[in-house]
Amino acid sequence: MSALRPRLLEDLPPQALRRVVGIMTDIDDTLTAAGRLDPPALDALLALRAAQFPVIAITGRPLGWSEPFARTWPVEAIVAENGAVALIPEGAALRVEYVQDEATRECNAVRLREVAQRVLREVPGALLARDSAGRVTDIAVDHSEFTHLDAAAIQHVVALMQTEGMNATVSSIHVNGWFGSHTKLSAAHWMVRRLYGRDLAGEIERWIYVGDSTNDQALFGAFSLSVGVANLRRFAAELHTWPAYITEGERGAGFAQVAHALLAARGAA
Repeated sequence: MSALRPRLLEDLPPQALRRVVGIMTDIDDTLTAAGRLDPPALDALLALRAAQFPVIAITGRPLGWSEPFARTWPVEAIVAENGAVALIPEGAALRVEYVQDEATRECNAVRLREVAQRVLREVPGALLARDSAGRVTDIAVDHSEFTHLDAAAIQHVVALMQTEGMNATVSSIHVNGWFGSHTKLSAAHWMVRRLYGRDLAGEIERWIYVGDSTNDQALFGAFSLSVGVANLRRFAAELHTWPAYITEGERGAGFAQVAHALLAARGAA
C-alpha cells in the first residue's frame, strides 16, 4: 500500500492500457451523480460493451437497490453489499449468488438488527440508509446521502460496529457494517473466478479498478492500475492508500475518461 499521491490519468502508459482485459468499478459517485447513473458513465459503459471490454461493478449498495441496474446496465455483474452477493445477468434472467449460506445469513440478520438499534440509540442523529429495506447481509448508516453526520459521529458508528465484531467501512454516502470476511477486494477475486474460471492474482495487473472513497483503499493498494475519480480528493485527510492515478473529471465524467483512455490505447475510441 502507498500513501503517495496519485499521478494524473494522462500519465498512465498506453502500453499498460493495451494489456488491460477489463474494468472493475465502484458505483456511487464513481458511475453515479446524485444517486443516478451519470450520462458520461452510461456512454462509457456502452462503448466498453461494444468494444467487448467487461465491466464488473462492486458496491456497498444493497441487493434490492442493485437488482434493476444489474438487469439493465451494460455490465457483466454487480456485486452488492461489499462483496456478499453477486447479481449476474444470464440472458433475460438474473442469477443471484451469495458468499454465505442461508443459515449463516439468517443468524446474522438477527445480530444486524440488534447492532442497528444500538447505533440509533447511541449515536445522536444517526439514521439508517433509506435503501435499508433492500439489504440482506449488512446494515448501512447514512452520513452524506440524505442526512449529515460529522467526522466524529461517523467514527463513533464505525467503532460501535467494530466493537460488535463487524467489519465496517465508510463509503462516500454510508457507513456499512457486516459480519463475515468478505470485502470489495474478495469480490473482485470471486468474480474473475466465477465468470471466467481464472485466478485474479495471476492477472491483476491487467485489470483497472476505479473508485472514489475510503472504502476503495484495499483495491487501490491491490491493483497497480488503480484510478480514483477526482472527487476522491474530498477524502484526502482520511486516505492512507491512494490510487496510482486520478482523473481530472469527477464521478461519471472521470470514469468516462478512464474508458476513453483504454479504448484509445486499443484503437477502439
